[in-house]
Amino acid sequence: MSEQTLETRLERMCAERGMKMTEQRRVIARVLAESSDHPDVEELYQRSAEIDSKISIATVYRTVRLFEETGLLDRLDFGDGRARYEEASGEHHDHLINVKTGEIIEFQNEAIEALQEKVAEEFGFKLVGHRLELFGVPVDDDGE
Repeated sequence: MSEQTLETRLERMCAERGMKMTEQRRVIARVLAESSDHPDVEELYQRSAEIDSKISIATVYRTVRLFEETGLLDRLDFGDGRARYEEASGEHHDHLINVKTGEIIEFQNEAIEALQEKVAEEFGFKLVGHRLELFGVPVDDDGE
């Protein structure tokens, strides 16, 4: 996918939400769209500042908050004390976090989804949403 395609899609999403796309917001949006990991604000700031040195950390914080409030970003908590972000895709997925390396694997599993629905039903609830983060170490890890 080309940079222009990503930028255009994000700009359209912002426009649909009535947001003005400043050049700095465009840079931050592009950095988010190109991130294959789940960066925190500090990481977003560093990556954005490499593209536009005039971007301040305050601008990144404000933009992230705005994108989150308007549904463009999902805020994630992986237990490391840092809020992390990913572009809201509308497609549900869960996360498996390697606690040794910090690697995050996104996955979908129909059996887990069905089990969560069943548990909610057993307690007399209709599931309207959930998040699942699994924390582990590789099985070939020697435990050190």
